[in-house]
Amino acid sequence: MATAEIIIFLVIVIISAAPMVILGLVQYRSKEPVGFWSGQKPPKREQITDVKAYNQKHGIMWILYGAGFFLCFMLIIPLGEKFVLIAVMLGAAECIGGIFVMIWYHNKLNKRYFRTDNEITKRS
Repeated sequence: MATAEIIIFLVIVIISAAPMVILGLVQYRSKEPVGFWSGQKPPKREQITDVKAYNQKHGIMWILYGAGFFLCFMLIIPLGEKFVLIAVMLGAAECIGGIFVMIWYHNKLNKRYFRTDNEITKRS
């Protein structure tokens, strides 16, 4: 692979993956409950049983998703041009499959950390 191709591909990967990693770091360190869906308001503090764990797990989820893009890029460099198609297919599978895994995991976290309506009423 030519140096120019590597640089262009790296810039594209950084533009694509860096926001996800940064979002993950921000969510990991957040003191207030974080949201997952774009435009969705995050839950209220009293709706979550353990805000710190809830945020950290969401943050790690985003960091791993962004890191997957970097991993696909890193596979191309040592394997060479013959494996670019395989790496691109892995990247596409990680991108699309990762979204479904993140939705599943977000729903799992909601089931684990959201208080029931009875618990919220008792706290009020």
